[in-house]
Amino acid sequence: MTEEQKKAIIESGKNYFRTFIIPKHLENLQKLRLKSFDVNPFLINYLAAFLCGNTKPESIAKALVYPRILGTSINTSFGQNIQIFISQLAQVAGCASGIDGIDIEFIDALDGRKKYCQCKAGPQTINKDDVDTIFGHFKRLIGKARLDRMPLQMDDMIVGVLYGEKISANYKTIATTYPVYCGAEFWEHLTGDVTFYYELARAFGDVVEKDGINGSSLILQKIEEIAEEIKNNGGI
Repeated sequence: MTEEQKKAIIESGKNYFRTFIIPKHLENLQKLRLKSFDVNPFLINYLAAFLCGNTKPESIAKALVYPRILGTSINTSFGQNIQIFISQLAQVAGCASGIDGIDIEFIDALDGRKKYCQCKAGPQTINKDDVDTIFGHFKRLIGKARLDRMPLQMDDMIVGVLYGEKISANYKTIATTYPVYCGAEFWEHLTGDVTFYYELARAFGDVVEKDGINGSSLILQKIEEIAEEIKNNGGI
């Protein structure tokens, strides 16, 4: 892969965060109200004390808001929009596939063979039904290869996991038949650059800094609002 293509992937990733992930993340933050949380009254005071050393409304609000907006909310947005990122990746890298069930096709930078790749978001993001679906897609590709006399080997059909290190049991099932490349390994096979994965990850953070998004103040403002709700509600 050329340096221009690698730069295009990074810029596309930044645009993906700027266009889809950040607006949805901010929207989810602004929508939060006390009623947004399914509060476990047996845990929330403990968590507030564990986090802040006390059970004041502000501390309880922090124990509610931080996990939601820094964990659940952003992970959900990323997963729900991952196909958009994959489509953009295929376009800027010039590796879109016209084969049903295959997301991208590329020349492997390590072994020089053409790969037919199903892309997945993370190391825990498929279930047993997804395993059967992936096997089905690759089985049909094998049939097509025979008809079209394509020079296809079993390890030319791969699953590329965009981030992570340790794959789930479902991925391990696939890996008994087809290669599963996860995180840095996948991006190295795609780009030939062992550090590309980390450059791409850092680029996503750069978007927030360069766009001047003050997430800290927005979160604190929301914590104050929910703390006020807790006070008006007489507690949790």
